[in-house]
Amino acid sequence: MALTYGTDEWNQAYDALVKERLDSQSKPYVMGTPEWVKQYEELIQNDAEYKEAAKDWEGSVVIKILAKPDIGLDKDLYMFMDLWHGDCRFVKIVPAEVGEAGDFVITGEYDRWKAVMSKELDTIKGMMQGKLKLKGDLPTIVRAVKAASRLVDLSAITEPRFPDELDEAGTEDLRALLKRAEDELGI
Repeated sequence: MALTYGTDEWNQAYDALVKERLDSQSKPYVMGTPEWVKQYEELIQNDAEYKEAAKDWEGSVVIKILAKPDIGLDKDLYMFMDLWHGDCRFVKIVPAEVGEAGDFVITGEYDRWKAVMSKELDTIKGMMQGKLKLKGDLPTIVRAVKAASRLVDLSAITEPRFPDELDEAGTEDLRALLKRAEDELGI
């Protein structure tokens, strides 16, 4: 049975999984894995340009990537960013109910998010064009366009490997990792 999100046990198990993955995987990390999310979190936390652009921003932003089983994403993936006045408290993969409760949930097909992280699709334009769906107040996001753009820039700096570019063994490894995260952490 999966641990309950937000408890000390959940946080310790999540941190242990991240450490295990960081110790066993090499860069570039696969986008959406715990090790990639940790790398992304550290980039945000240490980026002066983001801190300045987001100094008036507060709230959580969730990137929701819709399931795409043929590339190993058997269910929707939620990456929760706890952002507060230029600080990034954390970025974690979270259970669906936690992700859906974020202040701003930006939902898109995998291919759309890949285009965003490859800097082929602007997040704000994607929302305006209906390519990405926003749950939350669009004017608030638009006012924070520089911070949002910097978050996208930082995701691209990670130079991720994308799940659709993995070979069959890589896809099965991703599927197994995400199944383990579901069983242990409810993700």
